[in-house]
Amino acid sequence: MERPETNPQPLLHSHVSGPAPASATPLPLRACLLSGGASRRMGRDKAQLPHPEGGSWLERTLRLLAQLDVPITLLSRHPAHLTLAQELADALDLPQLEAIAEPPPWEGPLLALHRLMERHPGQRLLLCPVDMPALNLRALTQLTGSDGSDPWQIRLAHDGERLQPLLGIYPSQAGIARSLSAEISRGERRLQTWLRSQTWIEVTLDAKALRNVNHPDGLR
Repeated sequence: MERPETNPQPLLHSHVSGPAPASATPLPLRACLLSGGASRRMGRDKAQLPHPEGGSWLERTLRLLAQLDVPITLLSRHPAHLTLAQELADALDLPQLEAIAEPPPWEGPLLALHRLMERHPGQRLLLCPVDMPALNLRALTQLTGSDGSDPWQIRLAHDGERLQPLLGIYPSQAGIARSLSAEISRGERRLQTWLRSQTWIEVTLDAKALRNVNHPDGLR
């Protein structure tokens, strides 16, 4: 059954309670786009699929993130993605957009997040995947907005049925970064496994905006 057309207000739910850090000073926000996957299930590069709004999925997502008016980091192992991002940065005059080549090994989003935290300490990292083609500014604003919750807290998107941790706010503060680094050192590569040891807030957003497309059938 299809979901009704809705634009819900975000619902907040704390997964684990715990003491807040001594300082609750907000961290600057940085959007971090992940587009380094192999797209094996899709059978072709998802980031370069044409988007109904024009351009590719990658271009459309970068344009969307640019509306937040914050620095943007694209992390990808694909040279074509980095080239497109640089061309878009020049065309739109986005000096705060940086395109970073992800070095091997390419072992998923947990390692990618670790690399981003090492590169950008002391910031709130808005982690975003390239394969949510219906993502919109309303959902991003609800996820990143101030609602009185702890600004040092991890905030994860939820579609009403399941957690969507590839879209979330991951503060690059010392405690979280240390925990992530230790998990990586132990060989863990699953984002969901690491999150079991963390405190986070679920932000329920419009499910249609969070639709993740990994297979050709999802393009219909």
